Amino acid sequence: MLTTYFHHYAETYSAYKSGPICYEDGCLYRGLITLFEATGEQSWLDSLIAFAEKQVAPDGTMTGYVLEEYNIDNILSGRAFLYLYKQTKDERYLIACDTLREQLKTHPRTEGGNYWHKKRYPHQVWLDGLYMGLPFQIEYGLLKEDEGLVNDALRQLENALEIMGEGQNGLYAHGYDESRTQLWADDKTGLSPAHWARAIGWLCVALIDICERVGEKRMGDLYGKASALFSKIVTLQSEEGAWLQVIDQPDLEGNYLESSCSAMFSYVLLKAARLGMTEAFVAPGLKGQKYLEQLVLASDPINPVMPKIVCVAGLGGFDGNYRDGSPSYYVNEPIKPDDVKGVGPFMMATAEKILLEK
Repeated sequence: MLTTYFHHYAETYSAYKSGPICYEDGCLYRGLITLFEATGEQSWLDSLIAFAEKQVAPDGTMTGYVLEEYNIDNILSGRAFLYLYKQTKDERYLIACDTLREQLKTHPRTEGGNYWHKKRYPHQVWLDGLYMGLPFQIEYGLLKEDEGLVNDALRQLENALEIMGEGQNGLYAHGYDESRTQLWADDKTGLSPAHWARAIGWLCVALIDICERVGEKRMGDLYGKASALFSKIVTLQSEEGAWLQVIDQPDLEGNYLESSCSAMFSYVLLKAARLGMTEAFVAPGLKGQKYLEQLVLASDPINPVMPKIVCVAGLGGFDGNYRDGSPSYYVNEPIKPDDVKGVGPFMMATAEKILLEK
C-alpha cells in the first residue's frame, strides 16, 4: 500500500515552485534515490530522471537558478545531480554541480567560517542549512578527490554544533545570529529561543548521511555528538511513536505530533543502526515508522495522504511578518498534508525499513 502511495505521489507531483530549482524538490529527489537503492526498482530512478531533466538543461543550466542569491537551500538538489551523473554519465548534471560549487566558493560566511543561511539572512546559521549545503560539499569533494572541501565541511559542522548546542540540554537551537541584531537572537549567545523538531531533524539527517560518506574515524568527535543527539531524540519520542513540533515542550499549548520530523528521526535511527552505531536505535526507529504508516493508511482508504506536516517555519522577516522563533510561533505555523518536506523523508525512512527487512 505504501509503495502505491509513493508511486502515485511521484506520478502526480509537480515542481514545488513551478519550475525553479529548490530544496523542496530536493526532498523528493532524496526520497526517490533511497527507494531505488533499497529496492533496485528502476521506476524510482526513472521518476528522478524525469524530474531532473526538467530542471537541468542539456548544457547544465538550472531552471531559475541565480548564483548571486547565495541561497544555501538551492544546494540540496545538487546531491541528486551528483547521483544522476554517477548513474547516467550525463554531463549536464556534473556541469550543474560545478555551478553549485562555484556558489560555495564565494558564499558569504560568518567570522567562524560557516555559510550564511542566505544572502537575505546575513550573519545567520540555521540548522536546516547545515543539511542543505554540507553533505553536497562532502560528496562533491569526494568525487573530485578534493580533501580540502571535505575537511572544510566537517569543520563547519563542528563549529555549528559547538555554538548552537551551547546551553541547550543536549539539543540544538534552530538559528544563530553572529551579529546579535535579530530580535529572535539571545543577546549573549546569539541563539534562537526554541527547539523546532524539523530543524533538528535536518541536522540529524546531515549527520548520519555524512557519517555514511566519510566513516566513523574521519567524523572524529562529530560521531560521538551524533550518537548523543540521536539518543536524546529517542528519549523525546511520544508513546504513539512520533515527535512534537516543539520537541521538548509536551505541555505547550497547541503543540502536536508533527509528521515530517517523525519521518526524519525514524530514518536517522534506522540508518544509524544499519551503519553500526547501536542496535538500540532499531526499535524506536521502527516505532516511528509504524506510527507514520498507520497515520497515512488511516487518512483515506482510497486516496491516502500524509497529514500533520508543518508547511514551513523560519526566523526573522518574511512576507511582511516577523518570525520570532518562540515556541508559540512554531505551533501556529500552517500545516499542509502531503507536503514534500514530509513525504520525501517518509520515503527515506521506508527505504531504511526495507533494508532492515532484507
